[in-house]
Amino acid sequence: MKTAIFDLDGTLADTLYDLADAINYGLEKLGFPLHEYEKYKFMVGNGIIKLCERALPDDKKDYTEKLHMLFNEYYGEHFLDKTRLYPDIKQTLEILAENNVSLAVATNKPQDFAREIIKKILPDIKFMKILGGCDERPKKPYPDIIHEILDGISFSEAFMIGDSDVDIITAKNAGIYSIGCEWGFRGREELSGAGADFIACNPLDIADFVLKGDLS
Repeated sequence: MKTAIFDLDGTLADTLYDLADAINYGLEKLGFPLHEYEKYKFMVGNGIIKLCERALPDDKKDYTEKLHMLFNEYYGEHFLDKTRLYPDIKQTLEILAENNVSLAVATNKPQDFAREIIKKILPDIKFMKILGGCDERPKKPYPDIIHEILDGISFSEAFMIGDSDVDIITAKNAGIYSIGCEWGFRGREELSGAGADFIACNPLDIADFVLKGDLS
């Protein structure tokens, strides 16, 4: 059996606007400059604490914990205001499931938020595991989250599917195949530079590669 492990932000769903709004809310409360949405594409990917740190002015990094608290305050109420599935994602997941591919999610987003988002936007898709950022394991690109997903199951091939170099490096560290998602936050150049085994131009390409790709 094959296993397809998906990142969440920038891969399954466009979550950027809700993330950016939550950080900008905190920055405004603290009296610091806000950022345009496009800039957040290059701040996300390594977890919320790192996102908060990156969003702060260079001489205000000691406010990271305060910004994190404000982020949680806002995001907890608004994390689905603007978040949307990317086109063809649901169909892609259905095709994989119909062909007996096991599905999972591995994200650096806090685990509670990740599970709630998946539950709301993909209620009919069965994931064997949805794992996110938590204190019990290091974040991607450490491979621990992949090992936990694959632990105890029998699989012939496994794929990490994501939109950033973090996901590609995670796959390499875990010894599995990597698929980059061109439609996400970072784009083809970063994915190619990180050494993705395959780059999908649209979600349906993922199903084609997982089911029929030449992996020799």
